[in-house]
Amino acid sequence: MGFLRVVRSAAVLGTALTVLIGAAATPVAADPTGGAAAAAWTAAADAPPQYPQVAIDWDVPVTMSDGTVLKANVYRPADAQGRPVETDLPTVLNITPYTKLAGNLIDSIQQIPGVSEPVLDFLAGLNFAGTPFDGISELTQAVDGGGLRIFGVNRNLVQNGYAQVVVDARGTGFSQGTWDVLGPREQQDSVEIIDWISRQPWSDGAVGMSGISYSAINSVQAAALQPPALKAIFPVEPSTDLLRDIVGTGGALGVGFMPLWLVLVNALKFVPDVQSVLQGRFDPAWLQSRLDDPAILVPELINALTAPTIDQVRPETLSVAQDGQFYADRSADATAVTVPTLLYGGWHDIFTGSVPRIYDDIPLQPGSKQLIMGDGYHVNPGAGFGRPGNPPRLDALQRAWFDRWLEGIDNGIENYGPVTLFQQGGGWTTTSQFPRAGAESQRVYLSAAPSGTAGHARYDGSLTEAPVPDTARLTVAPGLRGLCSRDAALGTAGAAAILGSVCTRDSRFAEAEALTFTGAPVTAPTQISGATNVRLNTVLDRPDGFWVATLNDVAPDGTSTPLTHGAITASLRAIDDARSTRSANGDYVDATPALTLETRRTVVPGEPTTVDIGLLPTDAVIQPGHRLRLDVMAASVPRYLPLGPMLADSGLAPQHIQLDPTRPSFVNVPFVS
Repeated sequence: MGFLRVVRSAAVLGTALTVLIGAAATPVAADPTGGAAAAAWTAAADAPPQYPQVAIDWDVPVTMSDGTVLKANVYRPADAQGRPVETDLPTVLNITPYTKLAGNLIDSIQQIPGVSEPVLDFLAGLNFAGTPFDGISELTQAVDGGGLRIFGVNRNLVQNGYAQVVVDARGTGFSQGTWDVLGPREQQDSVEIIDWISRQPWSDGAVGMSGISYSAINSVQAAALQPPALKAIFPVEPSTDLLRDIVGTGGALGVGFMPLWLVLVNALKFVPDVQSVLQGRFDPAWLQSRLDDPAILVPELINALTAPTIDQVRPETLSVAQDGQFYADRSADATAVTVPTLLYGGWHDIFTGSVPRIYDDIPLQPGSKQLIMGDGYHVNPGAGFGRPGNPPRLDALQRAWFDRWLEGIDNGIENYGPVTLFQQGGGWTTTSQFPRAGAESQRVYLSAAPSGTAGHARYDGSLTEAPVPDTARLTVAPGLRGLCSRDAALGTAGAAAILGSVCTRDSRFAEAEALTFTGAPVTAPTQISGATNVRLNTVLDRPDGFWVATLNDVAPDGTSTPLTHGAITASLRAIDDARSTRSANGDYVDATPALTLETRRTVVPGEPTTVDIGLLPTDAVIQPGHRLRLDVMAASVPRYLPLGPMLADSGLAPQHIQLDPTRPSFVNVPFVS
């Protein structure tokens, strides 16, 4: 059995971090590519279709129990003359707020003879490695990874014996009603749509759900409600904690995502059904619902960002700016999911915090539940999938998943994984659980002693095995270098990745505004798996402040690659112990802030104050010669922007870490022994 210990290294002023692993730090001996079985799944997806055509019923009305009419496109396999087949079919459902037109447009582009394939191949083949534009390649690699079919229409499914139904969520697209933003009424709609599908003459009664992001979230929500006809789900990048994942991470708004997203959905819901207008069938109820509430949640967003004091935050804003009933209504109970579920997420996705937790909470045996965690962002799911050494394409996995659980085909998909992880610093691995077996959190302490590796930083400190008698006060001020960082790429759902790896895979530019603490080079491959917690002894000059932390892998050439990140508003530092876990030594593993006005406690200026910063779960291997580094900053825009009252209280003043052996600052790292 392996062991792990932290020892002193005299090479770096006598105090630094070295991790020694006695046993081989290798994953379970399984094939993340899926081997011969996965080759068969891909071959099935790429084989000539069973049916030559797809018949589409456009904008089929589906009436909900409250009388609201939703609109659905129904795709069915058809013969050479375009006539839908008479066979009863299993059905895959996708519910979207982005209008069915978006998915149909993507599907149409992929069907242009002699054009779509060369264009998609060109985009997928773009390689700007070694240039300032290498971030473009990181995004375009998703083109041939199967994600486009998951987002829109998967004709491979339809032409091989499935129906697919794409529905505009209530109050979006061509559907009537007011957008409920993943709320209880929308969840009830999902249950009713599934029941409607199961009763159609072309349905065999079995329904699966799939989709990316919003559609993935309502897949998990629907599964938790256990409609009888739902037999399996394939959610890509879902969430069960919208507040902490993106709306108010650490008590700060994700301004790189939320404003643009709300504007996008509210704008798209005004795109009319032009065909119905031309045919004299325009639906006035559709238009009236838009006019009744034209910009859902946008006024609350503006108020939260601009109100200078809590007293000026409106009650309706408070309902969505803090934890409470609004988010409780939208948090699916994953422990109630009883249908086979294959989850995909990414280490730098906006929903990284939720996906592994959903997997762990689902009460199914591994195999009938599976987890895949890639290295990508929100906008490039499946990047690189299907290429040598990587997992199969997402659409091939989707087809195999539904073939197994909707059609009953014995294709071995339940033997894949069950946990397939891109190990940062290494490559694709397969293991039996996440965090990996043997992961054990262990303290690594912050020291003021220079490591000699970060002369570019605001301050160059060290990581040590034990507290040292430092009494230094280290100061850091808010800045804007976070615009060029992996935080920025994550917070913009991947859009900022076009700035290139000089920003997203190397923190040195951002570290000029950071306090850095770096360990000694490790002497053996050192695995990290799970959530990390950072505890800081802080001093503020104002009643509030904001702390950002990242854990980095530092290569011998100095490249500082961010592995995971987290943040906390100082006044919202109270921890919700019911949502948090602790390691054997009593330290937090994943400190989850309460994020309510009731638990808010402003800081007494000049008084030492302890804050815990929970970093997102990750999986990484630190290679021999590499070092572990903690970066601590006072800002990282656009990933985080404190709400108006907290920002006003902070005054954007410099902030301090007070190193004190009686109140040590440390990182609780999940090393794998």
